[in-house]
Amino acid sequence: MSDRDPSRVRRALSEPGDRELAEAYLAARDETAFRALYRRHAPALWRMALRLARGSEDEARELAQETWVRAARGLGSFRWESRFGTWLTSIAIHCDRERRRRDGRETLVEDVDAVGATAETLPATPDPPARVEPIDLARAIDDLPDGYRAVLVLHDVEGYTHAEIGRLLGVEPGTSKSQLHRARARVRARLVTAEGGAG
Repeated sequence: MSDRDPSRVRRALSEPGDRELAEAYLAARDETAFRALYRRHAPALWRMALRLARGSEDEARELAQETWVRAARGLGSFRWESRFGTWLTSIAIHCDRERRRRDGRETLVEDVDAVGATAETLPATPDPPARVEPIDLARAIDDLPDGYRAVLVLHDVEGYTHAEIGRLLGVEPGTSKSQLHRARARVRARLVTAEGGAG
């Protein structure tokens, strides 16, 4: 079935949006509406939680569950100034920070900046190998410091802009840009090392 199939287009247009589902849930505690919101956003939230938890499914499950609990509690105060998915992501990031702070593992974005380092003063890294194994890429991302990893995942995986990332993480967009540059450099270096070790 093509994307331009008229019945598919009609069905998509007739489905309620996130705001309508949220309002239905809030008005009458309509579980069907909340389940529809959940089904729509759970896959993306799970991917984000898994990245924040460095691949630990147990931690990701707890993080996703806590995010949904807080979203249900705070839905009435959500002002719809951003997309619902962006709001969920911000809740997940806050839950992850609280968990890391509680466990003594918190690393803020600014904490991983090299003193005085700029994009121009960072050493050049070789190009990554032409073929990258998915497991090597996942390990390279998981090994990044928390701040680098958060920015890389939000920008390169989830598609957020630097302005959105700045709002989500409480940093300036320029900090997000420099963190992304450093994160990509570290990932490239790790992939080159992984290729060398595989030979």
